[in-house]
Amino acid sequence: MTPELIVVLMIVGVLVGVMLGFPIAFTLGALGLIFGYIGWGSPVLNMVGIRAVGLNQDIIFIAIPLFVFMGCMLERSGVAIKAFEVLNQWLRRIKGGLGIASVIICVIFGASVGVVGASVVTMALLCIPPMLKAGYDKRLATGIVAAGGTLGILLPPSIMLVVLGPVAQVSVIQLFAGTIAPGLLLGLLYAIYVALIGNLRKGMVPETIKDDTNYVKQFNLAQGLAAFLPLIVLIFAVLGAIFFGIAAPTEAAAVGALGAIIVAVGYRKCTWDALAGSAKATIRASSMVFFVILGANIFTGSFFAVGGTRIVSNVLTGLGLGPVGTYAIVLLLVFSLGIFLDWVGVILIVVPVFLPILVEFGFDPLAVSLTIVVLLQTSFVTPPFAYTIFYIAGVSPPEVKVADIYRGVTPFIFIQLIVVAICIAFPGFLLFLPDVLISV
Repeated sequence: MTPELIVVLMIVGVLVGVMLGFPIAFTLGALGLIFGYIGWGSPVLNMVGIRAVGLNQDIIFIAIPLFVFMGCMLERSGVAIKAFEVLNQWLRRIKGGLGIASVIICVIFGASVGVVGASVVTMALLCIPPMLKAGYDKRLATGIVAAGGTLGILLPPSIMLVVLGPVAQVSVIQLFAGTIAPGLLLGLLYAIYVALIGNLRKGMVPETIKDDTNYVKQFNLAQGLAAFLPLIVLIFAVLGAIFFGIAAPTEAAAVGALGAIIVAVGYRKCTWDALAGSAKATIRASSMVFFVILGANIFTGSFFAVGGTRIVSNVLTGLGLGPVGTYAIVLLLVFSLGIFLDWVGVILIVVPVFLPILVEFGFDPLAVSLTIVVLLQTSFVTPPFAYTIFYIAGVSPPEVKVADIYRGVTPFIFIQLIVVAICIAFPGFLLFLPDVLISV
């Protein structure tokens, strides 16, 4: 069997396995073993052991369960509830203010948890019922949470960036810094869209309160600011320790996990059930990620061994598309795979194979990596395998249908693609903060 045929069968095998519903971790691992043995021979068995040991020895991956635990504890602490109530009070006079408040709390909470499941479920339970009760269109309400909730996987401390760093061979700290600008821009554009749609399309948001003399203010300024204090302190404790060189991401993740427990204690939610539930959720999520990483390592190891990178590089060069065209093909592949695979699979399949090719064309590996993670925001909200939509559908009121969520999230997908285009056209937008860190 020729190397070219092996490469084609490996790629087709991944797509077929995913479409048939096989777990991506075992699909990648099995294909790597089978075709690695066919094209390489018995050394593939040694490679499996080496990759597994190397994965367990990479200290940066310890940050994954710690950040997941931090997110799970914050979800159970109820810290976001009071902050959301404060925002709702402050923005009540603005048309679409409750929707804008939902976007803001999604940004703040997303920057605290780094895990999509925890962020989306918490925001759905917190934001969707009040918006529906206030008279927001179901599509807009669910679209806000679907798009805003996924910011948890983009904004630091994101486990996506912890996984991507070693794979792309770029600094996790620089990835953390580089995602802040696009993440905040996405949040800003989401809020602007909510404000515009509320004024341009009748019935999407309720009218503002004309006479609120009977409105009882729950929070004064000091109380309102105090509601945000736990989240802000935790964000600065984790990210500040990383950016100022006080601690590495792994140690900062431990600080975040401890800080989340302290926050839960402060809110009197640090019960045995909360700790045990967070620990179980952490084990489930982290185990899934680690199995996918191992399976993808086996797959890419065999792919490299049979000459897959050389073959793919020759094919892309043969197309005569040049650097820009090749970059466009890679991003199109990321977007397409994101429709069918979760972010772990996309990163571990695409980045090791295509990033070296783009680097040879002269692209900055950090800018390419950051653009890919921004583009992967779409993978959470594009059907048919949109995990965010399934999360929301599972916790939303009965009147909310999956079709409503699909329709509601569509405008936000276009906003995400606009930000991706900005990242491509202006890579300095992504690299500004990482460059500042280096200069400091």
